[in-house]
Amino acid sequence: MWQMHKKMPHESRRKTKLKMKKIKDFLLSRAFLKPFIGVLAGGVLGFLYYYFIGCSSGHCAITGTPLGSIIMGGLLGLFITSSPCSNGKCDV
Repeated sequence: MWQMHKKMPHESRRKTKLKMKKIKDFLLSRAFLKPFIGVLAGGVLGFLYYYFIGCSSGHCAITGTPLGSIIMGGLLGLFITSSPCSNGKCDV
């Protein structure tokens, strides 16, 4: 691996570093972190809803399984953090 990296032309290494910097900047940007944290928090809250409240019979569509609750919670977290009102562009 080291030898292959050492043989790369200088221009190619610079382009690779630039791409990595762009990816790192995106992953640390608000445009990525806000929805990502919303999905994580929603998933955790969905699982907690399943665990503490849930469906005792197991026949409920959303809360019958932990996976369904986690997915629905994650989607709600995504919708809440990506809504126009959360970005200050609400027309109400």
